[in-house]
Amino acid sequence: MRGHNPYDIYKKTKVETSNPAELITLLYDEAVKCCKLANKAIAENKLDVAHAQIVKAQDIVDELYFSVNKEQGGEIAENLLALYEYMKRRLIEANLKKDPEILEEVSGMISDLRKSWQEAIKIGAKGNG
Repeated sequence: MRGHNPYDIYKKTKVETSNPAELITLLYDEAVKCCKLANKAIAENKLDVAHAQIVKAQDIVDELYFSVNKEQGGEIAENLLALYEYMKRRLIEANLKKDPEILEEVSGMISDLRKSWQEAIKIGAKGNG
């Protein structure tokens, strides 16, 4: 195990042992983290780091987009897809302009979705329990 970061090992194990609902939560958390790290990098004029973090956030939004069940989700799925598309466009714009305000906007939207997702999980657990 020498040379391995314990946090990376923990993260890998967490992802491999999480159920699909928990994975969505992990994706939301990671996207928010990427936006915050990008903002910090912009403030420190580390534009290459900001770029890498914003691209990572875009990749996560893509993953979230493709995880939506369009057949069963109905109108909620359509709205969620539209939100993910909007966030992706805003992240591209944030990357081009290195704009912290756009990153804050997207981060806030993702945080709100995470809260809603957590509530849906709780409601689902009560319905199955």
